[in-house]
Amino acid sequence: MAAAPLAAHPKGAFVIHVEPKSRGIAPRDAEERLAEAVGLTAAIGMTVIWSAIAPLARAVPATLIGSGKALEIAAESKARHPEIVIVNAQLSPVQQRNLETQWGAKVLDRTALILEIFGERAATREGRLQVELAHLTWQRSRLVRSWTHLERQRGGFGFLGGPGETQIESDRRLIGERIVKIKQELEGVRRTRDLGRKARRKVPFPLIALVGYTNAGKSTLFNRLTEAKVLAKDLLFATLDPTMRGLKLPQGKAILSDTVGFIADLPTELVAAFRATLEEVLAADLIVHVRDAAHDESEAQKGDVLKVLAELGVGEDRPIIEVLNKIDLLPPAARQGLLDGNRRGEGAVAVSALTGDGLPALLARLQAKLTSDNIAVSLTLEASDGAGLAWVYRHAQVTGRRERAGKIALSLTIPPQEAARLESRFPGKVKRSQKDGVGG
Repeated sequence: MAAAPLAAHPKGAFVIHVEPKSRGIAPRDAEERLAEAVGLTAAIGMTVIWSAIAPLARAVPATLIGSGKALEIAAESKARHPEIVIVNAQLSPVQQRNLETQWGAKVLDRTALILEIFGERAATREGRLQVELAHLTWQRSRLVRSWTHLERQRGGFGFLGGPGETQIESDRRLIGERIVKIKQELEGVRRTRDLGRKARRKVPFPLIALVGYTNAGKSTLFNRLTEAKVLAKDLLFATLDPTMRGLKLPQGKAILSDTVGFIADLPTELVAAFRATLEEVLAADLIVHVRDAAHDESEAQKGDVLKVLAELGVGEDRPIIEVLNKIDLLPPAARQGLLDGNRRGEGAVAVSALTGDGLPALLARLQAKLTSDNIAVSLTLEASDGAGLAWVYRHAQVTGRRERAGKIALSLTIPPQEAARLESRFPGKVKRSQKDGVGG
């Protein structure tokens, strides 16, 4: 496929998407994958001055891509002098070095590019630690015998106690020591998060985690629902550090968590490194999967997200609500059809985080999903028991209240895990409904 010049800029980046030829499986659209790689490159502030798709019938050990396409890119590089060439594929150290020699420019593969973005975006100490861990894990895997200084020996002459460490052994040891230190620090972060989760459980607000493909509009939706001011830009990986805010539901409250976006072929090092952050997803009472309804690759992106969730240990039995975001970008008829589906309560919930369309339906769906297992009970308190009444309002959902003769009769719904606490707090006063219905 012909290459496409993207900008007349004297310095910048080339982006090469490597597209394996189909083997009976419908491939994702190569142009879309190239556009995503261009977006990732823009996310680190590089101007893309030329891009191309490199079809791959068979991987070449020395350079991955075929010699013809490699020579074509070399000619373009000689003419345009890019500062960097992004190869949207996984390169071995040998392949990277050979391509840099042939093209006369620095070469980064997909994993290195994503690590670079994460390194620039991580704002908190935890985020920076996780990115460093991912980078060191990736770097250690690339300490192979392609290095030019491996024969340099240190620590002895070779006849007393052996030749000493080679440079590669020393580097691997130093990296390993740093990885151990970072993991210890992140374990402290994990323990702190566990304490935070236990503290939140004392106030029984359910946790809702937003997940989705990067740039699906999670942060914009988060801001709209919670009136927060999380960075929300039309940019891949705009959010790295998790954020939590209170969410007001039609009846009651919840805690909403915004998480890092997923992406196709997310490096395994990043999945492992960000496990501490993504534990919020594992702990969530409800997962909201936000999709970009206007994106041509929306279905394929859904598969990528579900794959990462599975890697994290989120099973198919977990409660998940699917949200089709960005319906404001759809044709009017398609947008109206999805909103009509909201009213019927069918399938995914269609919204526009930008305009607010569909948000009441989403809040109602969240409410229904979170309370679907709630137990209906009744409780009568003395009107003078202000502390008990306050406790009930904090820990249960009050669906009815009647006051008579110095007593307050309450109709409640409460999550099953909280029912025992309610009965312990008010022994002999809690009566369960004949059928444990769905709470308001």
